[in-house]
Amino acid sequence: MNQAANASQPTSSRFRRRKGWPATGVRIPIYRFGTESLMDNGFSEGPSYIPEEDQSMLDLLLLAQWEDRMWKGLFRYDVTTSEIKLIGGRRKFLAQLNEQWNKDYLTEPDNNKVCYQGDPFICNWMKHHEELLFCAASGEKADPELIPAAAVPHGAIFVILNASPVEYGHVFVVPGGFNSLHAFLDARSLELVMRFAVEINNSSFRLFYECSTPSASHIYFQACYFPNPLPVELMPVVTFFSEGQGGVQICGVTDYPIKAFMFTSNGNLKVLVQLLAEICYCLREKNISYNLLISDSSKKIFLFPLLQCTLSAWECGGYFLFKSRCDFDHSTEEAMLKCLGAVSLDDEGFQVVKQLCCRVASQLAS
Repeated sequence: MNQAANASQPTSSRFRRRKGWPATGVRIPIYRFGTESLMDNGFSEGPSYIPEEDQSMLDLLLLAQWEDRMWKGLFRYDVTTSEIKLIGGRRKFLAQLNEQWNKDYLTEPDNNKVCYQGDPFICNWMKHHEELLFCAASGEKADPELIPAAAVPHGAIFVILNASPVEYGHVFVVPGGFNSLHAFLDARSLELVMRFAVEINNSSFRLFYECSTPSASHIYFQACYFPNPLPVELMPVVTFFSEGQGGVQICGVTDYPIKAFMFTSNGNLKVLVQLLAEICYCLREKNISYNLLISDSSKKIFLFPLLQCTLSAWECGGYFLFKSRCDFDHSTEEAMLKCLGAVSLDDEGFQVVKQLCCRVASQLAS
């Protein structure tokens, strides 16, 4: 089931952090978005400049950089050797045994460090420059381009390796400029990240965002490749809003232990971005935790409003990690249903969020 496990890859050695990387002169690959964006015009088959049988340039870049760091031993373990199984039951939950896994977060910036070219992001959030795989930023040409080595641009998306990967290609995706990191998920950051997923153009690629408290000091997404659909993506949905600009639809996910929404658009994706950003802002103001799952090249976005953010976004999607062989072997659908149901809003709370979604969507449509 783990497609990546079939690849011919060496077992990574223990992750080694090397200190003392240069404070100046860092040059990395830069992916420049083209000016002709599907975020403006909608899509059905994927970017027109990518032949159907080929990988996108951004997809190739991410995997090449990630695999390069894997060969160099910058990960704590080889995720391709992890055992994965389908938990018996109707909802087809997935379980991974990974005894070395440790939930990684980007660390809080250390403002006492001497910063690279006056920009705190590079030196504060990484111990070694090779943790930064590449950046993605706006370009001036119609089609996207790859610059093999350049200075880090302002206002870019930073793609940083996660030393404790959950699946193949696991990275942190951090939107925003060095000195303009927001404490909440704004429309500009969400648009950059969704465009990133559009340009990857790989149905296995998924992005995750976890908003646990309104006091978060910075935002970042996590992303990786799953060879099979996540269980929540297979659940039936009921549409309750399908009007307004951009062909936006809002659906409720049914027959799933966490009450969740699915957002889609067959038109201008910027309208969907604006809607999601406003809803996320309102949830933050109401002190409601939530997780996001961006799948199918930004064609589908799942929103999980939560009582408490004690589960990762991939767990909300139905993919669970176990550090104990005993727990892994004895995992059952009943136990997973209980775990997910414990963080879900009740019917009344879900209705409140549903009304909020409809109100925001109606205001944007007017």
